[in-house]
Amino acid sequence: MRLGIYMGSFNPPHKGHEKVINYLLDKKYVDNILVVPTLSYWDKDNLASLDDRINMLKFYENERVKIDTLHNKYIYTIELINALKEKYQNTEFYIIIGADNIIHFDKWKNYKELLKYHFIVMNRDNIDINSYLEKLGSNNFIVLNDYPFISISSTEIRNNLSEEYLNPNVYQYIKKRNLY
Repeated sequence: MRLGIYMGSFNPPHKGHEKVINYLLDKKYVDNILVVPTLSYWDKDNLASLDDRINMLKFYENERVKIDTLHNKYIYTIELINALKEKYQNTEFYIIIGADNIIHFDKWKNYKELLKYHFIVMNRDNIDINSYLEKLGSNNFIVLNDYPFISISSTEIRNNLSEEYLNPNVYQYIKKRNLY
């Protein structure tokens, strides 16, 4: 089985996240996706509680998309993958990242160990990914250059709460809980 690992803060989860999930499943890059909201993030503050972010992500859950509630404490990708290896034996992991993550990939904790796993890179912002991939010297990166991105960020959504970029259930949850 090919399992996509989609790790992030999802603060809040928005239609852009949902579109990535559906695209990867529809185009058969992966068989299933495990969405892992992080407890904290090294470069982010002002996160809604983990429980709230998990509850919002649950609106996306189905037979092929699972929201992880057990492995959220890991800050580093390598820690998460090592924990998941025990649970998902005989599974090929495909770590889903945005192109902006490639720029500093060599600064990731134990990045050389991570290079043995598959990565799906969602290209955007005209980043020259190939120059970074050449430096890493790995063939385990699948670069999606033709993915049609929604140009919106969670920060913009928090600053200007609108239904336009949110699943209606997520929007109602945010309003009800007065999260942002």
